[in-house]
Formats: sequence, structure tokens, C-alpha cells
Amino acid sequence: MIIITTVLIYFCCLLLFSRFTSRKANNDAFYMANRNSPWYMVAFGMVGASISGISFVSVPGMVMKMDMTYLQMCLGFILGYFVVAFVLLPIFYKYKFTTIYSYLQQRLGRQSYLTGAGFFLLSKMTGAAVRFYVVCIILQEFVFDGVGLPFPVTVAGMVALIWLYTRRGGVKTLVWTDSFQTFCLFAALLLIIYKVIGALDMTVGEAVRAVAVDSHSRIFVFDDWVSRQNFWKQFLSGVFVVVVMTGLDQDMMQKNLTCKSLREAQKDMCSYGVAFVPANLLLMSLGVLLLMLARSRGVDLPAMSDDLLPMFTASGALGSAVVVLFTIGIVAASFSSADSALTALTTSFCVDICGKPDDERLRKRAHLGMAVVFVLFILGFKVINSTSVIDAIYILCSYTYGPLLGLFAFSLLAGRRPVRDRWVPYICITSPAICFAIDMMTTQMTGYKFGYELLMLNGMLTFAGLWLSGVTCPAR
Repeated sequence: MIIITTVLIYFCCLLLFSRFTSRKANNDAFYMANRNSPWYMVAFGMVGASISGISFVSVPGMVMKMDMTYLQMCLGFILGYFVVAFVLLPIFYKYKFTTIYSYLQQRLGRQSYLTGAGFFLLSKMTGAAVRFYVVCIILQEFVFDGVGLPFPVTVAGMVALIWLYTRRGGVKTLVWTDSFQTFCLFAALLLIIYKVIGALDMTVGEAVRAVAVDSHSRIFVFDDWVSRQNFWKQFLSGVFVVVVMTGLDQDMMQKNLTCKSLREAQKDMCSYGVAFVPANLLLMSLGVLLLMLARSRGVDLPAMSDDLLPMFTASGALGSAVVVLFTIGIVAASFSSADSALTALTTSFCVDICGKPDDERLRKRAHLGMAVVFVLFILGFKVINSTSVIDAIYILCSYTYGPLLGLFAFSLLAGRRPVRDRWVPYICITSPAICFAIDMMTTQMTGYKFGYELLMLNGMLTFAGLWLSGVTCPAR
């Protein structure tokens, strides 16, 4: 009842934000917030939207098996955000695009445009479903199983809540709700850390020193080139993951494009890019502290690393206050990620696929339809999930975002080199298939297992295919 009450109160707060921000809302407000968003509000809200519920649950548990090596990837994120801010944002602001995939039509052609939008729809629906799956499965196991509510009903109810407060204001509403949710996320995180420190009978200073010297606080791996945690693999993957999953992602870019000017959008992008390292450092420090607490109390660690924080929360070992804080944190992180994904999917479908940015009736129907498909994807992921959730997202990203990386890289770096536009869909489908085959063969023949660098390989294969398609193609 504590969790259910917390969720209902939190949702009422979101409805209030929606009510005040969606007055006289039209399609321009839904898609672009009338291009009048304060950059600092966008930046603060984007931290929460980018972290998502998956990080709130998975990152603390990652220290069990990977120590703090994930921070190597976060360092790469910073460089990636600067690339997006000073390479991609100027292009998107120059042409005042509603969706970033319009650039592909201008540079390569109609089929390239539709292919890019199609891969975004698939990639974002998949990734967002994985992220939102976290909060749904935790609420199901700790709350709704006890009252006999089926998992499909839980998922449908949670998605319905998101649809309800985003259906009118869209991005205009999200700029403000994301800021509120980011505040709730970090307030909850800091208070949970404080509670864990108290349970360890430490002061804050003692806890900082204990985390610093703990064996699980290892960050850098330079000596093992085969390991997926090697620094250069993680760092470069972090750069490319941000360029693709933010710079080439309508969801992440849509709110950035609502800033008043390019300069403000660049300040927004760089600000929340730098914030990723301290944010994830806090999450991983919580994980180390929880491992210390488990050792001190003789508690067996869970088999799945994602269950580390939920285990302590569900047991009530840290008190009812932590149950409330954990609920607020995971719901805030998950809602801020899922609501923007649902809005971006609706925007891309109406503008890119249907070509009707002014049709308000279509937008409302598409928004509801995307919510229904979102539910189906979440239920599907529950059936097939067999790995750490955060790892699964980046594996999926490597295969579905790789063609987007290749398309935009070719558009930006190949000058005016022509491409056979009608071949582009086949190239973008073939590249991930070849990438998968290379991964399987390499593993069998050498034992080497590709990690997040699959994204770069996938993008290179797409780039090569586009380049070869233009060998005998007349200049446009």
C-alpha cells in the first residue's frame, strides 16, 4: 500500500504539470514546445530522461561483476555530447527540422529518409520497452503479485498513466515534468545513500573513504585487450553510443531542438553531458555501499546483479522510508524516459512516415496507437530477456542504431557523393545481419566476443555499402 500510494500521489503531481502546460496546446506545442523552452530546464530534465529507471536499478548492481568500469563509458559520453553539440546541432538548427531524419531526405533521398525514420521507430520502441520493463517487473514482483494482478494489466495501467499526462501537451509538458522527475530521482538517490551510510554506522566522510579503497571501486582496465571492460573499448563505445542514441535519436534531440537558439541548445547539451559522470558515480557508489552492508550482515547476494538494490528495498532492512524513496526514484526515472519516447515515436510517425505534421486528429490516434504497441513490446521483452537489462539495451542498440550511424556519417562525411537511394533499405537491413554473422564467427574461431564496439562495426558496414552503391550512380 505504501508503494501504490506513492505512485498515485506522484502521478497526481504529473497531472498537475500537464494541466498547466497543455493549455491551448496545438501540434507545434506537442512536437516542438513552440521552440521556446529555457535551456537550463531542458538540460536538467534531460539528465533524468537519459538515466532512466534502468540505470537506477542496474548501475548499482553492476559493481558486483564489473566494478566501476562503466565509468569509462561515461567518460566517453562527455566527448560524444560535445560532438553532438558542435557537429549535429548546427545542422538541425540551420534547417529548423521538426524531426532530424528530414536531413536524410535532403541529402540522400526519400527512401533513405524513410529508412532512417523506420530504424528509429524500431530502435526506440525496443529500447524504451526494455527500460520501462524494469519498473513494471519490480512493481509486479513486490506489489501486484500479492494482490493477484496479472503482469499485462500492470504494464497496460502504467503505460496508460503516461499516455494520459502526455496526450495534449507533448514535448511542452515533458520539458517541465522531466525537470520535476529529475529532482525526485536525485533527491531519492541521495537520501537512500544517506540511509545506507547510517545502516553501516559510518559518517559521510568515512563512507567516501571506504568506497574509494574498496576492491569494487576499480574504474580503469588497460591491461586486458580481450576484456569487454577494456578502457578504449568502453571509452570509444561511449562516444559512439551518445552520438547515435542522442544525436541521431529523435527522442533525445526533440527537446534539445525546442530551445530558443542554437547557442542555448549547445549549452544545454554540454551541461547535461558533463553531469553524467557524477550521476553514475553516485549510483555505483551506492552499489559498493550495499555490498559492504551485505557483507556486514551476512546477507547472500542475489544471482542477478539487477536485483541488488531491489533486494534491500523489498526486505525492509533499511526501513519504510527507503521503500518510498526507491519507489519515487524508479518511477521518476522510468516515467521520464518512457514519456519522451512515446512522444518522439508519435512525432516521427506523423511527420516522417505519414508526412502530416499539421493533422491533429492523426497525431492523437497515433499517440494512442504507439502506447498500445509499447505495451506489446514490453510484454514481448519479458518473454525473451535473459541478460542484464542495461547490457541488453546496448546490445540491441548496436544492431538497430548502427544503420543510423552509417546513414548520417555518410551524409556528413561523403561530401556530395551520390547514392542509389532505392538500395538504401536493403543496405541498412543487410549490415546488421553481416555484423551478427561476424560476431558469431569471431567468437567460435578466436573466442573473442564483441561488446559495444558492434555499433561501430555496424555503422562502418552501412557506410561502406552506401559508398559502393554510388560507384556507378550519376551525380544528383
